[in-house]
Amino acid sequence: MAEYSDKPAPLLAPRARAMLFDGTCKLCNGWAEFVIRHDREGRIQLVTVQSAEGQQLLRWAGLPTDRFNTIVFIEDNQFSIRSEAMFRILAIMPAPWRWIRLARIIPGAFRDWLYDRIALNRYRLFGRYDACRVPPQDHERRYLKAGS
Repeated sequence: MAEYSDKPAPLLAPRARAMLFDGTCKLCNGWAEFVIRHDREGRIQLVTVQSAEGQQLLRWAGLPTDRFNTIVFIEDNQFSIRSEAMFRILAIMPAPWRWIRLARIIPGAFRDWLYDRIALNRYRLFGRYDACRVPPQDHERRYLKAGS
């Protein structure tokens, strides 16, 4: 379920979409690469939670700025976290990826429980980078920068 704010998300144009993710997490970076590869129209901007832009968007959403156990999907003045964020992102992807959102029939409490198990163990299971990865030059335009 999406949460709403009475203020539009800072740094984002009206109707823009952004995905916030942990820039040091190898699993999260893999998900960002998946989004870049399959969202060929560039409808989703990427933001690491460690960046100044990510920190500003986390504050706007009222989310912790020092613990990064979830992805955040922002569209207009609403945001989603955990499995709901994943399903909202998948809904934008082309077939067959958007069909995965049919799994949304699984109760949210169970989906989020499973999401949390993976998120809390992601570094141990998938590894982490010492610092946020610098996006490859051909992907740099997909990352939100203040003033862009």
